[in-house]
Amino acid sequence: MRELRNRATFSGATPVRHHRAGSPTGAVRQPDHRQPVRARTARAGRHPEREKVDDDPNSSQRTLREPPAGPLSRRTLLRWGALGGAGIALGPLAACAGPTGAPGPGTLTLGLNRSLVSLDNKLNQFDAAVTVQRAVRQALTRIGPRMRPQLVLADRFEMTEPTAWSVRLRDGVCYADGSPVTVEDVATALRMYGQVTGSFLLGLFPELPTVEPTGERTFRLRTQHPVPVLDRLMANIHITPAAANRPEELQSGLGSGPYQVVKANSGAGEYTLGRNTRYWGTRPRVDTVRVRFVPEESSRVIALRSGEIDVVDTLTPDSADQLTGLPGVTVAETSGVRMCQLFYNFRKPKGHPLADARVREALTYAIDGEALIRDVLTDSAEEAGGVVPLALEGAVRAGEYTYDPRKAKALLASLGASDLRIKIIWESGEFAADTSVMEAVIDMLQAVGVRASLQQFEPGGDILKWRQGRAGDWDVIGNGYGSPTGQALTVLQGMYGGTAEKDRTGDAFMGYIVPRVERALSAAAMEVDTTRRNEQLAAVQRDIWDTWPSLWAFAPKTLLARRDRVHDLRLLTINSYDLSAVRLEG
Repeated sequence: MRELRNRATFSGATPVRHHRAGSPTGAVRQPDHRQPVRARTARAGRHPEREKVDDDPNSSQRTLREPPAGPLSRRTLLRWGALGGAGIALGPLAACAGPTGAPGPGTLTLGLNRSLVSLDNKLNQFDAAVTVQRAVRQALTRIGPRMRPQLVLADRFEMTEPTAWSVRLRDGVCYADGSPVTVEDVATALRMYGQVTGSFLLGLFPELPTVEPTGERTFRLRTQHPVPVLDRLMANIHITPAAANRPEELQSGLGSGPYQVVKANSGAGEYTLGRNTRYWGTRPRVDTVRVRFVPEESSRVIALRSGEIDVVDTLTPDSADQLTGLPGVTVAETSGVRMCQLFYNFRKPKGHPLADARVREALTYAIDGEALIRDVLTDSAEEAGGVVPLALEGAVRAGEYTYDPRKAKALLASLGASDLRIKIIWESGEFAADTSVMEAVIDMLQAVGVRASLQQFEPGGDILKWRQGRAGDWDVIGNGYGSPTGQALTVLQGMYGGTAEKDRTGDAFMGYIVPRVERALSAAAMEVDTTRRNEQLAAVQRDIWDTWPSLWAFAPKTLLARRDRVHDLRLLTINSYDLSAVRLEG
């Protein structure tokens, strides 16, 4: 990890007052014209056509053919430098050492921005990892287009009682060595996931089901209380032969997926996958998949342009603009269901300023979210209007963040918190443009008298221990929380359903424990009537907002770039895709 000092400078503006959704509105003051945080890009023609993806009819392919008139912004220079080979913008990038070794005609190469330390998903859950993990290990179900569950290893998955689901394994499903997938493998997988400490996935389940065998290929998933979204949740339980499964991230082992591991260097985050010749399903269309960890985005962009990498994910808008319009490159965008937050540390002792919701609220007024979205994230994200992404089923608008630095100063002074110190931590690559966002936030906090500092962790470090309260102290964490089910309910439970019992193992998300919220979420999780469940969820989301869990939050759009020789890459809203469906031409 490394300490960072702030660089960006923000100028203030007269704020507009917003209120929590559903509350009376008061007088609204019109804002003055803001000075830009970074070089601004003209609105006209800013987001040309983009590639439409399978899951999102509103997403499209970027095209750019003629340079815009008028002064050139930094982004415009980058874009046209990429198109014409101009040294003005891309000279420094070209000096960076990029990945070497162009992929062969039957090899697909992926360049990931975070290190894939394991092909097991018990702890390693960033979005691009899911794409690779599910190519090797599979679950009973998966989340497909429009966030609907689909059958995978199971050919039947039905709720037959409020607390029981009847499941049947497909006939002939087997692992890469030809051994069959069994009911005992499913039962063991559930036990192993349940024994992992600090699991992101475990927090999504109100309770883990138990397996009741009813035949050679059939069984019931039994819960103590109704879990009406269990078919979606089980998409995250990857099945491994029982004898080889452990309550930890597996570094090796068999899977039932279309690919098997040929070569692995988990320390470097590099893998080579080959076709599983015993795959029970449709034969994958690419012979070999290479997975490479390339942390520097400039290197990933250069490698894609040169043809050394076929697909890069989690792009910043600047990088997407460099690639837009280049011959042989396509940029795809889809709306996202990932929430990126500056989440407070809820493990602070009683009497600490951040243990007071009024102080947490006061600090939010220091953050100019509009400027961050416009000038740092360059309209590639939407400011959060709730405690989970609004694209999720069951999500509601619960409130709005307000920029009012004068109010922030006044509230902090009235609460005796004028001399507050804030330490913000995060892991590199947590979200696009993360460092720029953090440095901008530091300036905003300092502008209202808060002494703030940053601590950045490199991928593969020990930030998990800090999240669980087992390492150093911190005040705010930059964190991205995905939605592998497409449901607001499961994300709400994962983030806000903490209990004291869960926190003893570090499984309460950032120490967030509010008993009334946990009780309300548990009641909603057991409600089998969708309408009543959504009504309950709407109420609890507004209650969560009033606890002020985050200094600021946003939902990023998903940007992915690929070489045009890559076909049938259908990016889903959950920011993953079916690797076995991808094909290569040319």
